Amino acid sequence: MPPIASVKVDHIVLLAQSLERSLPFYDALLECLGFTKLSQHFWRNQDGFIVQLDEARPDTSAYERYGAGVNHLGLRVETVAEVHAVQHAMRARGFDAPETQDLDGVLALFMKDPDGFRIEVSYFPPYLDLAQA
Repeated sequence: MPPIASVKVDHIVLLAQSLERSLPFYDALLECLGFTKLSQHFWRNQDGFIVQLDEARPDTSAYERYGAGVNHLGLRVETVAEVHAVQHAMRARGFDAPETQDLDGVLALFMKDPDGFRIEVSYFPPYLDLAQA
């Protein structure tokens, strides 16, 4: 089979222990990142990437950072100023947005949603070639 060159990430579905607790966090974060809210639990960005938030079944376990499954969601912005703008906007809305980290030239903001799931908002400088990593 020839390689499929047109594949791109289309969406992610996140399951929260409580929609009531998690919706305000995702409303704030995704608005800061330029997503448009399509309905109560769906947001889309200008590239068509969709975030869906639903409630987990009550008999399931909570997110565990180093357990099997997704470790964190990484979202890239175009400038250092945008990382700081997200940080300040989330703090202004009452959410914990800790200090940014310099990860070998990448400026990263790691936040946790109400269930402890980590979300990274990062700026990658143009001199970093991730294809060589």
